[in-house]
Amino acid sequence: MREPTPEQIRDEQIYRSLGLTDSEYALVVEKLGRHPNYVEAGIFGVLWSEHCSYKSSKAHLRRFPTNGRQVLQGPGENAGVVDIGDGMAVAFKMESHNHPSAVEPYQGAATGVGGILRDIFTMGARPVAFLDSLRFGPLDDVRTRYLFEQVVAGIGGYGNCVGIPTVGGEVQFSPTYRGNPLVNAMCVGILPADGMMRGTATGVGNPVFVVGARTGRDGIHGATFASAEDPEEKERSAVQVGDPFLGKLLMEACLELIASGAVVGIQDMGAAGLTSSSAEMASRAGGGIEMVLDHVPVREDGMTPYEMMLSESQERMLVVLERGREDIAFEIFRRYGLEVADVGRVTDDGRLRLCWHGEVVADIPVTALVDEAPVYERPIAPWAGPQLEDIPTTLSIRDAWLQLLAHPSVADKRWVYRQYDTMVRAATVEGPGADAALVKVPGLDKAIAMATDGNSRYVALNPKRGGQIAVAEAVRNLATVGAKPLAITNCLNFGNPEKPDVMRQLSDAIDGMAEACLALDTPVVSGNVSLYNESRGVDIQPTPVVGAIGVLEGIQRRIPSTPPKALIEEHWSDWALWILGREDDCLDGTLYGELAVGRPVGDAPYVNLAEERRVHDLLQTLSAKSMVVAAHDVSEGGLAVTVAEMLMGVDAGGEIECADGFNLHGWLFSEAQGRVVVVVDRARAEALGAIAEAAGVPARPLGSLAEHKQIVVKLAGQSVMTLGIAELRQAYEEAIPAAMAAHIQGVAEAGD
Repeated sequence: MREPTPEQIRDEQIYRSLGLTDSEYALVVEKLGRHPNYVEAGIFGVLWSEHCSYKSSKAHLRRFPTNGRQVLQGPGENAGVVDIGDGMAVAFKMESHNHPSAVEPYQGAATGVGGILRDIFTMGARPVAFLDSLRFGPLDDVRTRYLFEQVVAGIGGYGNCVGIPTVGGEVQFSPTYRGNPLVNAMCVGILPADGMMRGTATGVGNPVFVVGARTGRDGIHGATFASAEDPEEKERSAVQVGDPFLGKLLMEACLELIASGAVVGIQDMGAAGLTSSSAEMASRAGGGIEMVLDHVPVREDGMTPYEMMLSESQERMLVVLERGREDIAFEIFRRYGLEVADVGRVTDDGRLRLCWHGEVVADIPVTALVDEAPVYERPIAPWAGPQLEDIPTTLSIRDAWLQLLAHPSVADKRWVYRQYDTMVRAATVEGPGADAALVKVPGLDKAIAMATDGNSRYVALNPKRGGQIAVAEAVRNLATVGAKPLAITNCLNFGNPEKPDVMRQLSDAIDGMAEACLALDTPVVSGNVSLYNESRGVDIQPTPVVGAIGVLEGIQRRIPSTPPKALIEEHWSDWALWILGREDDCLDGTLYGELAVGRPVGDAPYVNLAEERRVHDLLQTLSAKSMVVAAHDVSEGGLAVTVAEMLMGVDAGGEIECADGFNLHGWLFSEAQGRVVVVVDRARAEALGAIAEAAGVPARPLGSLAEHKQIVVKLAGQSVMTLGIAELRQAYEEAIPAAMAAHIQGVAEAGD
């Protein structure tokens, strides 16, 4: 089949099917000084897509703080890098694979993990951990259960095979994601602080290599699919297929090649494949690249230059080597059984030039592709403020407590992470289930702390405050285990940016996140924007997800989320529960409110960034002094869920007393930020109070642990309710397994 001519592309408006609008096509013609051919139009279409160019969000992303004394590499490279001291650094990034996962959930999730893995070892870092942040529709929906099952299997299938532990993450369920699940994957790696690689194509005449897998037809126009189309209406051909065993070989081969010192620049072939990797590497160097596509290893007959350039086949890299050292690449990659091909040269003319069968099939200025992509200031609707209303407390405390613990967003997630290898490499200090994961730094008495967090309900109710909370909660999780927060990455998952209301959500959320990053000294060093998350014209709730990184000096100083049972049960009466931070009884934005009313209601919960910072600093002080034996932050479900999770974790009972003057419903279920519950030896409680007072953090005794297996709630000194730990545990632990067991049984019966 013959490719359309430039005239046909223009006259028949074929460029629209390639992702270009009429005005964008006119701009392409202006920059080229002629009409593009089919290959060139496809290249512009994919690189100017929302997924690659961030054309709707770039103007707003510039408001993020990206610098700091700890930052070695900020946004613009394959991953961000921060200094953790002692000559070591951490590379990390989070990316979305939402649209592919809605169409083909196993491969969509698996290739999301594979793609973020390549971003990390491309920086010269040894990957040490995966995390994820997942969003699905209601778990009582048949398709939701299918997507949930397959996404989790895809994450485990890839991560387990490459031998890297999945140590943390989060899963939430809401009707807003019924047709458009979110799959955000994060990877963390360790490298020498002076050993960072970059994705640049420098040195005129240096050879350009394609290495890894052969190029096929899978994933063609995957980036444009992720930029503008309803996932429920997309064919599976846009979804890539991963090979984790090949991915493992590619990782080891690339790290060995980087260690040889022969690499000038290296880039993952992710979204837009060979197109984005070549153009971005040339752009960063201010130069050009010329490639002979006849030399690209392919796995299917008759592939055209258009297909080669836009394929998103997985497990491929583009590498620039020092001229004269080509044999090193051939020896390493052939030893690993991987494809390696010399496909081009670095030039100084600033152009991406492609040759095929002796003819030039594309000749485009690199700056036009990358640096001069359109940036839109889309209309932003005014925001009238939160819709305040009274939240009824007709739902009894007992029923609410049990319903909250059984809500899939809160309930025990062991059904998920038992499918992941969380301990491979034997460096996991704290894995899934803790406030933050901890992974040991080889050869040093320190650990990397990492966590993911986000709550769309808060952002939907108040975008700016919700953005603040997304950062504050992720960073608080690091401090709760005793670590010093360093920086964040993010995935900004929003709806259709052509709608002014969605742009208001995005702009305000970015403002809130930026304020929190400045207040908490956690700059944004990498990230991803995923727009057009909508199904049948209905946008998801705005969902900024934050991945936070910190460092714990002295692994023995870590603070677990639940106290060590052997320590506690020796003398139950020796241990007290304390609450750190400003107490609250407002039900705005809470999951309780959503259960009571049937939708998100009120304003986002209270947050004060200055107070938040003082709590974080206090927790690090308590860690350094080994003052507390457990700490758990108050988040979704409020104080009731926090206390229940701590006590269930140690199989203990306890008593808690409502502070004077507070409404009991609100006090138990408020999701106000900046609060942490700690377990402290009564003999040290007075000292804890003094340290908190000196730090400017409110702190008071909340209650006590007890050998009996009940939670007793007191008000004004009187017991007003008792709940058995066994009853709470049943609600918490059985919710997700029961739903998925019923799903698997239903699938089996349908198969019969």
